[in-house]
Order: sequence, then C-alpha cells, then structure tokens
Amino acid sequence: MAEVHTVRRARLRERCAAADAAAALVTQPANVRYLTGCAPPGAALLVGPGAEDTLVHLRPPPDDVAQPADGLRNVVLPSPEADAAVAAADLARQQQADGLAVEEHHLTVTRHRALRSVAPDVRLTDLAGAVEQLRLIKDEHEIASLRIAAEISDQALGELLESILVGRTERHLALELERRLVDHGADGPAFSTCIGTGPHSGVARHVPTDRRVEEGDFLSVRLGACYHGYRCEVSRTFVIGSAPASWQIELYDLVFAAQRAGREALAPGVACRDVDRATREPLRAAGHTEGLAAWSGHGVGLEIDEDPQLSPAAVGKLDACVPVTVEPGVHLPGRGGVRIGDTLVVRPTADGGPELLTITTKELLAL
Repeated sequence: MAEVHTVRRARLRERCAAADAAAALVTQPANVRYLTGCAPPGAALLVGPGAEDTLVHLRPPPDDVAQPADGLRNVVLPSPEADAAVAAADLARQQQADGLAVEEHHLTVTRHRALRSVAPDVRLTDLAGAVEQLRLIKDEHEIASLRIAAEISDQALGELLESILVGRTERHLALELERRLVDHGADGPAFSTCIGTGPHSGVARHVPTDRRVEEGDFLSVRLGACYHGYRCEVSRTFVIGSAPASWQIELYDLVFAAQRAGREALAPGVACRDVDRATREPLRAAGHTEGLAAWSGHGVGLEIDEDPQLSPAAVGKLDACVPVTVEPGVHLPGRGGVRIGDTLVVRPTADGGPELLTITTKELLAL
C-alpha cells in the first residue's frame, strides 16, 4: 500500500503546482490517513516542496496502529504541547517554499495565525477540498474494505434479530450491537448506533434512550462498522410482535418503494440531486412533505458522511466507484416510522449497475 499512498501524494502535488503552491499542509485526520496510511493523533502532513514529504506528529504511533509508509520522512516532536501543523509550516519555510496551501476548513483562526507567525514570508493559500476530491472515487482496495465493513454490519444486525428484544432498552440494544461489531473484527462502530422504538422509530438521528421495546412497536436500527478506517452504514426497520398493523405495512411499503427508486437511479453521470429527487418523490406523492430529512443519502469512506451529498441542493454528478448510502425515511410524530438504508457502490450498467454492499433482508419482519 505504500506505493498507493505515494501516488496519492503525487496527485495532490500536481494539484498544488497547478494552483501555484509549492507545498501543501494537510491536517484533517482522514485526509492525512488517506495520503499516508496512518493518522497519529494531532499529526500534520507536509507534501513538498520538492519530492520529499514529511509526516509530523507528537509521538510514534503504537505498535497496533498503522505505521507511516516507507519513503515518507517522519518528524516526531519532542514536546506533547507542540503543534504539528505549526512545526510543518516551519519546515516549509526552512525548505524555502514560497507558497503553502493549507486546509482552511480544518484550521482554527488561532492555528492559522500561528502558521503565519512561524512562516511570515510563505504565502498561505486555501487547499480547500482538494484531498476530499481525490478521495471521492475509491480504488478496489478501498471498496474491498467497505465490503468487509458491510459484512460485519450485516452479521451484527442478523444476530441481534435472533435474540429476545421485548423489554430491552434502546440504549442496551445499541451497546450490544456495537460490541458485536467489534467481536466480528471491526475497528469499532462507524458512528454512534441508533436504535429507535415505538414513537422514536424512523427518526433520522435518534439518540437511544431507556425506553423499552414493546409488543407492536416499530424498531428502527441504524448502524455501521469501521474496518481498516473505512465506514459503511445500514438502516432497517422491523415490527415487534406476531404481525404488523395495516398502517405499518402501508408505511413500510412506501419507504421501501422510495429506497428502491433511489437505488435504481444510481449510475455514473447522474446528477446527485436527481437521485435525491427519485428517492424523495414517492414520499411526497403520498403526502409526506413535512419532516423529511434534508438529504436522501451521502458518500462514505474514511468518514461516514463524505461527499457526494444526495440532496435537493446538491451540485455535481456521480462517478463510477463512488460509494454512497440511499436511506429514505418517514417519521409520524407520536406513532413512529420507517427508515431503510443501504451502502452501495456506483457502477455502470455494463458492470451490472450499483453494487449493493449491505444485504440484510429488507422484508418487513415481525420479530
């Protein structure tokens, strides 16, 4: 993988050269990891000037954490109070870089001022989202890690469905799911697991409470595993009891149809807002215009909420090998709701269309 990271940094160097910046300072942890294979806490990466790149960090990473790649210069700062970004900017000054592109969206005003103070003669420009743009299209190694993350998520969810649920709290179920993710080989959860029962079900970002599962409840689950840094997401909704009520079947079928429409709209060259529109339209047509989430899905990778965003205001089109979620939902206040979501990889029709990574059944199960 060291060669992969070298190529990624070379691509970033080319972008910097095109913007007339001799070097780039990367501080966003996911971006540092993407370009080096590791991200020690507080690390900063100096790409250039010239052909040498330098990873600056406060201490060597532990033995059980990915180590910096060969061919990458490492500078370990002597003081735990030091700032790796400031030290990297000073290195750029020493190497006589005339311009340094920095991630202004990640730096505080205080840190930005500190960079200027140690490198007053170096022109600072905004790297903006250059690394995030490089991260959009995943290579097959990245997609392989996402597949494993999805498999782990499906395994953990499948085991939960085989257990006794009535009487257990949302918080307890969320903790159990996160333990199962680790048991199956995950680095940890990709995000805080969301369990919603009864009137809490179907809420997009519900924080689990001490409410206990009851007969007749909708139970909505949103979870994901992180594997080798790559994060996926799956959402499912079930009914607790022997059989769902008619209103539950009707609402579930509606959200299922919306999710299927969104999945089928995924293809290279399709506008992100058109995927959102395809997902959202069945819900609007059924009269659910209030309370819908601002997005129908989003990209995943080293972060759980990456570009592209699938929303009405989204700009841009999908590319092949871009992993995204499609996760519509409807919540009826006081009654509950349904969320159904998957992680998929955009593929051309010639390759079979979108690749579904999360395969837990979407049948409305009565548990």
